[in-house]
Amino acid sequence: MASNGFTLSSYLARLIAALVLVFATYNPSGYSYYHWVERSLVDFNPLVALAGIVLLIGWVMFIRATLRSLGALGIILAVAFFGSLLWLVIDWGWVSPDNVKVISYIILALLAGVLATGVSWSHIRRRLTGQIDVDEIEDNN
Repeated sequence: MASNGFTLSSYLARLIAALVLVFATYNPSGYSYYHWVERSLVDFNPLVALAGIVLLIGWVMFIRATLRSLGALGIILAVAFFGSLLWLVIDWGWVSPDNVKVISYIILALLAGVLATGVSWSHIRRRLTGQIDVDEIEDNN
């Protein structure tokens, strides 16, 4: 049985990967896959297609792992948790509700937080409760 080497740095690595995925796909700066496709619609090329496929693979991996790990209720709770954090930041006056660009960045970071929590949740639950998730058992016969 493999040891549980999940640590805060393990979560942070997943969070960084989720941040890269989310912000590479779209961000308000104008430098994202979304903006690249928008600018190259006329002469769409294989490099744009390849980058899109790589991003799609990343999204499928993160979303599938999040759905399997958290389930519908868990995703609702994670969105509620991270949404409440946004509300708190606005309520405390750290960010103006009129600053759409900053709020967009925060929402994208919170989405990455939900994805990182989703792909980490089985490890976190195992550390907290000692329970192990078994999704699939492959028969090697």
